[in-house]
Amino acid sequence: MLGRNPVYRLVLFLLGAILMIVSPLAGLLPGPGGILVFAVGLGLVLRNSIWAKRNYVRFKRVQPRVGSITDWGLRRQSAKRRSARDKAQKGRMNH
Repeated sequence: MLGRNPVYRLVLFLLGAILMIVSPLAGLLPGPGGILVFAVGLGLVLRNSIWAKRNYVRFKRVQPRVGSITDWGLRRQSAKRRSARDKAQKGRMNH
């Protein structure tokens, strides 16, 4: 499978890093282009780098509010599961 190929993952990681570096230039254009370019780059980096995932988890522990916003922006499945679980727990506590 192509997604498990180390060379393919490295290329996607590098593409993500390049997109994150170039995002300030896209930010100069009218509209939210820089944010979108950065989010796509971050998504590629997080999907293809264990190191980046570990640092992202560490960042979310230190900054949980910002971490939840980035999870929402990246539309991460784990964020959706956590949100549903938290809503269910709040519903049980209120009843």
